[in-house]
Amino acid sequence: MSEIEIRQASAGDAKAICEISCEDLGYYCDEASVRSNLEALDASREAVFAAITDGRVVGFVHVGRYNSLYMEPVAAIFGLAVRYSYRHNGAGRRLVSAAEDWAVEHGIKLMRINSGISRTNAHGLYRNIGYDSEKVQIRFLKKL
Repeated sequence: MSEIEIRQASAGDAKAICEISCEDLGYYCDEASVRSNLEALDASREAVFAAITDGRVVGFVHVGRYNSLYMEPVAAIFGLAVRYSYRHNGAGRRLVSAAEDWAVEHGIKLMRINSGISRTNAHGLYRNIGYDSEKVQIRFLKKL
């Protein structure tokens, strides 16, 4: 497999990010929405990085500042995915590292990753790169 490059994602990466979100995370999205969201990013509060190999986007990470009243600000990984056929080649690890570097550059000293209970392969990656699981929770949503 070719070398992996990590770079800031651009609106031109919307189609690939949407495909990865749909195929590898199981989250429905459309290219236009992803493009619009990438164009509207507030660079002082969030960033999206893309993993590129052979000129193709094979993964992405979305990181941003997460504030709460009860603890110091954290950098939260809102989305992380690598195409199935490119997993286990270091792309996920490199994407998390880019997110961590972003956090440090923004004066943030704590990272947060939420991961679905069924994503055991991802949990293994997170543990292997130094993350500890602090709790299990259930997420509730309501359409407004």
